[in-house]
This record gives sequence, structure tokens and C-alpha cells, in this order.
Amino acid sequence: MALRERLREAARRLKRELTALVYVARDARTPWYARLLLAVVLAYAASPIDLIPDFVPVLGFVDDLLLLPLGIWLALRLIPPQVMIDARARADAHALRGKTDYRAAAVIVLIWLAALWLAGVWLTALWRKD
Repeated sequence: MALRERLREAARRLKRELTALVYVARDARTPWYARLLLAVVLAYAASPIDLIPDFVPVLGFVDDLLLLPLGIWLALRLIPPQVMIDARARADAHALRGKTDYRAAAVIVLIWLAALWLAGVWLTALWRKD
């Protein structure tokens, strides 16, 4: 199998697992401490802000390569097996439908617009000081 196909398959598996984790976080059978950990891990994964900035040589990717997988691994240990099985089945069904969650996309776009607006306000304030 070519490298491109292996990467594409790995991306599909990752997307399926992340979708399953979202379903797990919403499932009432999931313990509250697992939900809390999942919320923190998924929010950190989606956040443009890193614990260690990516421009720091070598160390910048440590959080992405170690902290996220460690958080996901720990969360998976806290989730009841049947809940994870059901969530993976729902994630597979979601992938087959091929629907996009436009609400989630809208939230992400709004966050980016708010960040751009705040950056503009901050830069305008700096510019006017001079």
C-alpha cells in the first residue's frame, strides 16, 4: 500500500475515533470523570493554543505527540467497554451517512471570527497609542 493511502486510512481511523469519543462524552452511561477528561482532551485538541508553542524547536510538538495520546488513552481506560462499542458503531453509521455537522463548523468559525476581532481591537489600540 502506498504511503498516501496509508495516511488517508490513518486519517479515516482517527476521525472515526474522535467522532466515537464525542458520542461517548454525550452518553449517560459514561462516568462524569471520564466525561470531564474527554472534554478537556477534545477541547485541547481542537484549540489553536498549545501548552508548549509549536515554534519551539522539538519541544513544540511534545504536547501533540505525548499529551493528547496520553489523555485519550487514559479516557479510554475510564470508559465502560460497551459504551465504547456503541459509540464506535454510531461513528461508523455517521461516516456512512457522510453528513457534515454544520453546527460544529459554525461554532469554530465564530470562535475564529471572535479571535480575529479581538486581535483587530488590540492592534488598533496599539496603533493609536503611538
